[in-house]
Amino acid sequence: MATNAVYVDEFRGTDHLVYAEVLTDNNVEGEGYTTGTVAVLAPVAEISKTVETASDTKYYDNKPALTINAEGADTITLTVPALPLVTLADITGKEFDATTGAFMDGLATPKYFALGYRLRLTDGTYRYVWRYKGSFAIPDETSQTENAGTDSNNQSLTYTGIQTMHTFTKTGTSQKALVVDERDGLADLDGFFDTVTTCDTLEAKTVAAGGTSGTGTTP
Repeated sequence: MATNAVYVDEFRGTDHLVYAEVLTDNNVEGEGYTTGTVAVLAPVAEISKTVETASDTKYYDNKPALTINAEGADTITLTVPALPLVTLADITGKEFDATTGAFMDGLATPKYFALGYRLRLTDGTYRYVWRYKGSFAIPDETSQTENAGTDSNNQSLTYTGIQTMHTFTKTGTSQKALVVDERDGLADLDGFFDTVTTCDTLEAKTVAAGGTSGTGTTP
């Protein structure tokens, strides 16, 4: 009986936290799913993900006969340093005065963003992730007086990821994210973060003459 490869690895590291604004998300010819320029969001200390789920069991003939499962939004919690004001304004839809460097804390313009990052495994390889569409909550700020210790405060940034409106060609459905393990050695990961890579734009690795792969991975 054929079996899948069994890996015994854990997560130990994360980096390459980037984002890009979602410009269009529809199924209109000539538009579809498009994004702006990819930019560095921040150095990252920790990334965690939770998924909103619900489950209900229906009973017939006095016994459980049907289970209905539902999946909602993903909540991505990012532990980052104090964000530059220009970045904070961008991701929260607030205004920023480039002349004075001032953050204008007025009404926000709703925006959606794609979010990219890598998770390192204990075997030294990476899990590459692009989340297609989500919004950032305005982060809390805490700062306390200096004392004789080494205490300091970072920021916790919450990104809520949702399904696209766009239907991707490869799957025939809308999607929330693309996740690829480098250790599988199947996908071409060169330039994965240069633009927002989707299931429609991700390509398989090519094998050069002599049996060696013709691609590498994003540094």
